[in-house]
Amino acid sequence: MLPAKINAEIERLFDENPGRYTEAHLRLFQRFKDALNAGEIRAAEPDSARASGWRVNAWVKKGILLGFRMGKIVDMSIDATRQPFFDKSSYPVKKMSAESGVRIVPGGSSIRDGCYVGKGVTCMPPMYINAGAYVDEGTMIDSHALVGSCAQVGRRCHISAAAQIGGVLEPVGALPVVIEEEVLIGGNCGVYEGTVVKRRAVLGTGTVLNRSTPVYDVVTGAVHSASADEPLVIPENAVVVAGSRAIAQGRGKEWNLSLYTPVIVKYRDEKTELSLALEDLLR
Repeated sequence: MLPAKINAEIERLFDENPGRYTEAHLRLFQRFKDALNAGEIRAAEPDSARASGWRVNAWVKKGILLGFRMGKIVDMSIDATRQPFFDKSSYPVKKMSAESGVRIVPGGSSIRDGCYVGKGVTCMPPMYINAGAYVDEGTMIDSHALVGSCAQVGRRCHISAAAQIGGVLEPVGALPVVIEEEVLIGGNCGVYEGTVVKRRAVLGTGTVLNRSTPVYDVVTGAVHSASADEPLVIPENAVVVAGSRAIAQGRGKEWNLSLYTPVIVKYRDEKTELSLALEDLLR
């Protein structure tokens, strides 16, 4: 584990922004990044005292941003002609081996250094996991899926093809997107702007969640939305699909137009479990 003083050192260096960094600074950042890779520190973590159940660790996000300041653009090309690759020296591809216990199926996936990927995670090509992300054990990241910087994904989730789990790196005080345990994210879904999807929820194909679009619960009659201080939170076991609601006034009403609206149509039950049984066969 990192000594407690590392927290203060990272924050001080971030705030001072010296511009030129010494070998001691680089060693500090490497220790910080090693802790990210090991899952010892993370950009957000559970906190039962918060309404969302999560709190952001702003100092960790500062450390991630510090790495971008420190790094210089270098040639990381696999083949300078066929596959040129230029990025910050501080964020190469994450070093992994068979002992990591992660399946990375051939075909163009990329996992950036400075993120945690737990044992039993399956990465179907091509997919991408950005720096600062946390992907817990047994999760599947399917083809063309994105796990953004600082996004938090729990155990045994399925992030389906072409889904986007948006990251929130800046501002440093903003909660990143959180996907709790055993969540199924359907194909072409998008979860953005610090939304929290509680455990065992299901997002149907094409569902998009963000701070500006309320979610209507036809089961309980509740309307879930973000506030100035709290993110949008999708309840446990909720099954959310893409829906619409009619515009009630003006030209929109005259023209019979509707707006996109996510809708909670049910809560996970035995029938839902049967429909999800195929997930275990894919792991």
